[in-house]
Amino acid sequence: MNRLRVAIIGGSGYTGGELVRLLLFHPRVELTQVASSSHAGYYLHSVHPNLRKLRSLRFCHSNDLTSCDVLFLCLPHGVSSREIEHYRAIAPRVIDLSADFRLRSAGLYERWYGEPHCAPHLLEDAVYGLPELHRAELPDATLVSGTGCMATAAILGLAPLYRAGLVDGALPLVVEAKVGSSAAGATPGPSSHHPDRSGAVRSFQPTGHRHTAELIQELGRASGGELHQHVAFSATAVDVVRGVLVTAHSFLNERVDERTLWRLYREAYQHEPFIRLVKERNGVYRYPEPKILAGSNYCDIGFELDPHQQRVVVIAALDNLLKGAAGNAVQALNCMCGWDESLGLTFPGLHPI
Repeated sequence: MNRLRVAIIGGSGYTGGELVRLLLFHPRVELTQVASSSHAGYYLHSVHPNLRKLRSLRFCHSNDLTSCDVLFLCLPHGVSSREIEHYRAIAPRVIDLSADFRLRSAGLYERWYGEPHCAPHLLEDAVYGLPELHRAELPDATLVSGTGCMATAAILGLAPLYRAGLVDGALPLVVEAKVGSSAAGATPGPSSHHPDRSGAVRSFQPTGHRHTAELIQELGRASGGELHQHVAFSATAVDVVRGVLVTAHSFLNERVDERTLWRLYREAYQHEPFIRLVKERNGVYRYPEPKILAGSNYCDIGFELDPHQQRVVVIAALDNLLKGAAGNAVQALNCMCGWDESLGLTFPGLHPI
């Protein structure tokens, strides 16, 4: 069986390391090169010690990349869009895990990122790489974007309500996302310095977070048009390494009961391999909990109905480096190639951890 030849640019970061880990064990893939200009010549395990003795592959310089079938980009914001034509010359299919091609609208991009897009002509062609919403578009895609980790949890948790037309667009959607330190990347800074980060529950972007733009785009699409509703999104850093927990307050335009909501979510996700509905009557883990998702590609979703306020509190959890980044990208790759979506992604997570 011929294996798909894949390569990674930006393989020394946390997302790149997780992508390496997944692709090394993917049954249909051969990882041919991992580029990191700052670590060229060093073994992968010098940066990712969990990969020790698994493969004798060394980092190469990005200028030394040779042709492959699929190229993954794990680069800082703004780099992919400036160099995209060069990367597309290396591989006919590109999966970009940065934010550069997540938004279809150049105007929406400029509004939320504060500068014009470097390759606006490609925005309409790029596919937002969330298989649960864009599965049908992925087989023909040549440019696929990654998804924001907090945006992914919020979109997956809320999409069934928007598809059903149950959300009152006259009232704001309120979303609070708590995220672990690995979401800030591998480069240390004042906010990730251990004495400052340890024990912290820190609101780092109470307004204006860029992931808001993905909610506007994707929930608008789920509702069948543009989203004109005000989205009040806040992000908080918490003292964990991995994980996202989203709590979203959605006000409904009609009264519904728990049975209706259960039916809605079951119909939406019963055939999805990486969506689990979590709503138990008893126990510590009766709602989604990111701790038990570490290292897995699952997104756990739950909800609580507040009938007095006609409000549904949606709770969604995932590992920001897996379903929020590398795992989701591999799932998108599986869709692009017509493979079983769960290939290379069946790890269930650890408990206790």
